[in-house]
Amino acid sequence: MPTSHETVTKLPAVSGSSGRLVIEQIADSTQERHWPGQVFADESRDYAEAMLDFVAASRDLAVPESARNDPEKETLKAQKRTLRREEAALQNERRDLRQRRQLEDAAWAALKGARKTQPTGAAKPSAPERKAQDQQWRILRDQRRAAVIRRKEVAQEWKQKRLVLRQQWTELPIVTAWIAILVITDNCSRQCLGLPLFVAGPRVTAELIVQALKVLLPPELLFLISDRGIHFRADAFRTLMQEQEFVHVLIARHRPQSNGIAERFVRTLKEWLKDKSWQDDQELAALVVQFLAEYNDRPHQGLPIPGLSPNEFANRIWLL
Repeated sequence: MPTSHETVTKLPAVSGSSGRLVIEQIADSTQERHWPGQVFADESRDYAEAMLDFVAASRDLAVPESARNDPEKETLKAQKRTLRREEAALQNERRDLRQRRQLEDAAWAALKGARKTQPTGAAKPSAPERKAQDQQWRILRDQRRAAVIRRKEVAQEWKQKRLVLRQQWTELPIVTAWIAILVITDNCSRQCLGLPLFVAGPRVTAELIVQALKVLLPPELLFLISDRGIHFRADAFRTLMQEQEFVHVLIARHRPQSNGIAERFVRTLKEWLKDKSWQDDQELAALVVQFLAEYNDRPHQGLPIPGLSPNEFANRIWLL
């Protein structure tokens, strides 16, 4: 979710823990397609057995995801890289110039000190020699004054270049800050177990994800379904999987419908937030808490017992 939102603006269609925009691929009707989810076509099969077959089929088809670059986004990145290089070169040039000026100032201070100090026991110069020395000193002094004036001109030129770079930065499109929301739902009861927020947005780490899951996941969990975001393939998540002894199920690439219950929940959350407004993460967190209470306590049409809310259905399951 964006850090701030007004009711008149449309919420962007961003999905997935990696923060990438998932675009549906057009299927080729001339070729017969096979996908891991076909193992669920037979409804008479045992759920645990079918889920394990799905995990095995997903691993067999796992291939490195090809990079899909947005030309417009890549152009913006290239412009930013160019501006960063120009800014770094300008700063390096300014740093080198300051170092040279420090050496020049030290040399000038030593020269002035030597002129004021006469060596002990040295003979006084004659009038022509003193006149020549004064003439040479005036030349050096004029050169020094000209250098000081030139320094001010160079400083103004450097400020102008920096101003131009900053102006170019302001003309680039503004990238909205993001807040990541981890969606945790129960496929059986449709109950939402939690919606932790991460102000790090796309830069949220796997350790933060694992820390939130440790608090929210039920101890009797057998299967955890997720997308193929880098957070769910990290070592920290594998350690959590071994500690809590559940089977990790990865959905197929570019097929969010493989985790349809969670994806439908995301759609419901976005529809609920669409006419809401917030200015920071605290206001968004308050709205999420309100949504969570309303969602879990209202009747859910996807449950096998009509008229029950996810909370009511979950309580009945535990009583069986």
